[in-house]
Amino acid sequence: MEKAEVVAVLERIGEMLEILGENKFKCLAYQNAARMLAAAPQSLGELVESGQLGRMKGIGAALEEKITTLARTGKLPYYDELAARVPSGLLEMLAIPGFGPKKAKAVWEELGVTTIGELEYACRENRLVHLPGFGEKTQDKVLAGIEFLRRHAGRVLYPVAEKVAGEVFPLIEKHKACLRAAVAGSLRRRRETVADIDIVAATGDAKALMAHVAGLSLAREVLGHGDTKTSIRTESGMQIDVRAVSDREYPFALHHFTGSKEHNVLMRTRAKAQGLKMSEYGLFRGDKLILCADEPEIFEVLGLAYIPPELREGLDEIELAETGDLPELIEEKDIRGVFHVHSEYSDGRGTLEELAHAGAAAGYEYLGVADHSKSAAYARGLSPERVRQQQAELARVNAKKLGCTLLSGIESDILADGSLDLILIRWRCLISSASVHSRFNLSEAEQTKRIIAAVQTRFAPCWGIRPDGCYSRARLIRSTWTRCCRRAGGRVVVEINAHPQRLDLDWSWARARAWGLGGDQS
Repeated sequence: MEKAEVVAVLERIGEMLEILGENKFKCLAYQNAARMLAAAPQSLGELVESGQLGRMKGIGAALEEKITTLARTGKLPYYDELAARVPSGLLEMLAIPGFGPKKAKAVWEELGVTTIGELEYACRENRLVHLPGFGEKTQDKVLAGIEFLRRHAGRVLYPVAEKVAGEVFPLIEKHKACLRAAVAGSLRRRRETVADIDIVAATGDAKALMAHVAGLSLAREVLGHGDTKTSIRTESGMQIDVRAVSDREYPFALHHFTGSKEHNVLMRTRAKAQGLKMSEYGLFRGDKLILCADEPEIFEVLGLAYIPPELREGLDEIELAETGDLPELIEEKDIRGVFHVHSEYSDGRGTLEELAHAGAAAGYEYLGVADHSKSAAYARGLSPERVRQQQAELARVNAKKLGCTLLSGIESDILADGSLDLILIRWRCLISSASVHSRFNLSEAEQTKRIIAAVQTRFAPCWGIRPDGCYSRARLIRSTWTRCCRRAGGRVVVEINAHPQRLDLDWSWARARAWGLGGDQS
């Protein structure tokens, strides 16, 4: 291992120790050792082999042993032990300007936040304002820091990429040389994050279309320019790859560049089994191209129902398309309302009347208002008295018939023993969500027992917690999640939070097959 790599490991150990709340002198020892090692003119090999390493100021016998182990083996069990205890997302947060280990420790222990996405979501929910050591100005700085980090990161959230594509795509599609075009890649599959934007365009004059792309005013930089592919970088920092194909090749190119790679492998395998050959250039029987006007015809030739881009992930979509059992995707028009909305009664920013107006503007029939319960003091959780106050105001707002009905609810904390902070039905709350907001450091066994106890109560019909999330340092795993769902006996609805910074359940878990529960319990 090179010296720079060892320095990075020592720095990271110091950060992890601080996040775990270790003695500050112990944390400083690793940070100081990293500085001393980085400043030394000798190579790491020289320092180790000559014995000079142990004579350096601040590097005692224990640190010398660890550095030597790293230098000779490239590994360090102590580092691995720490990394297993600290969620990796907390370490990624340290790249946010001004966001150090102490802040990472605070949001982890107090809010259960372990990823940058969750941190941004917590800021949007105004949850950092009342956190000790933070406040409104610090919360604003954290949001600005996340935005800065995102501009310079390798991947961006789907809605960010969608906005960029929405600006560039019409400029390509409307060009006179473009016959038809579509956004492809992970953006078309609507993945949570997107590395770059792929656009496939059919044209009879590829040279003219590529020249047009290279000359776009939105292009900050032309990364590559040819007769069939041009890559540009926009002011937002996103790379856009535009591919020009003939109109005959277009359906096949669109399918291929939409992906995923795993899906394409399954499709080529199926084609081969039928004596065909499939590529981005076409579907062939021998040397003869099988003409297809669009993507649905490609699937039809292969004996499959059309597979929407969102399902092309190389899972079981081929088998389902073969039998006609593909799941029906939910469209925005299908959403009649949403549950678990917070108001200014706890950590939301809107009044009840403002929420009703917003719901009506979105075309919703109802909104389920479910503010935090009393244990969530950091979020101004509601006491029984404030629940009654909110319900009285909610009734007054509903009497105005604003076009969206507000339903009374609450997000009740699951306490350490699995009991609920507020027994919801006693307060006539129609919607109840049970969530973990404390004691994240319980063992997996303790955390599982806690959650099973909560889901077995008839007072927790909606489960507002993440199966793949941060509810213990050991992490809840799929087998644990499955056990909890089975023990619930079908009485519990699992919340899906589609906010870009949350996205839980993970999309692949939203189908019952992923849980092993049977197709009728999705």
